[in-house]
Amino acid sequence: MAHHKSAEKRIRQTETRTARNRANTSRLKSAVKKAETAIAGGNKTEAEAALKQAQPELARGVNQGIIHKNAAARKMSRLTKRLRSLA
Repeated sequence: MAHHKSAEKRIRQTETRTARNRANTSRLKSAVKKAETAIAGGNKTEAEAALKQAQPELARGVNQGIIHKNAAARKMSRLTKRLRSLA
């Protein structure tokens, strides 16, 4: 257990940051998964809406440091490519 005030504060900060990071990561993964399932379902309008929600989440993930910018770009590109192939 922490013996200094600064160490106790660091523990509190770590708990807060961990909770925030988990929530943000979960939101990002959920948005991507929702887009993937919509594309797999074959409904183009639903898939387009899901992709429109996933793209800003991916961009936000890059800004927050959750995901690497190239990984986000790759996911967006692949999802868009799969969406276009639905036609």
